[in-house]
Amino acid sequence: MIITKSTPFTKEEIIKLREQFDTYIKTVIDIKRKVCSAGSDRHYESEEVLLKDGSKQQDLWGGGIDLETKVIDYNSFINIRPNDNNTSNEIQDQNIREKYKQLSEYYFKEVL
Repeated sequence: MIITKSTPFTKEEIIKLREQFDTYIKTVIDIKRKVCSAGSDRHYESEEVLLKDGSKQQDLWGGGIDLETKVIDYNSFINIRPNDNNTSNEIQDQNIREKYKQLSEYYFKEVL
């Protein structure tokens, strides 16, 4: 189940987001508009939701949260964008990583 919002996820929503992988939630965050789409099987699905909602490609970054270890990762195929100076599936720019981390902590403060 994909849930897209600009406020923190509730405990009930997090239970629904866990349906796909149980201990891991994939996330795509628009770091400019501060909107998170989570719970997809593949990052591109949440990316598509955000693009249809008015996000710009250069503002969308993917990763996820391991609910057992409480680790935020910055790894997604949607991050491979040489035109945006990101040649890896990891978010390489430290400023973007930090924004992604802060927003992830905000959206998932119920579990982090």
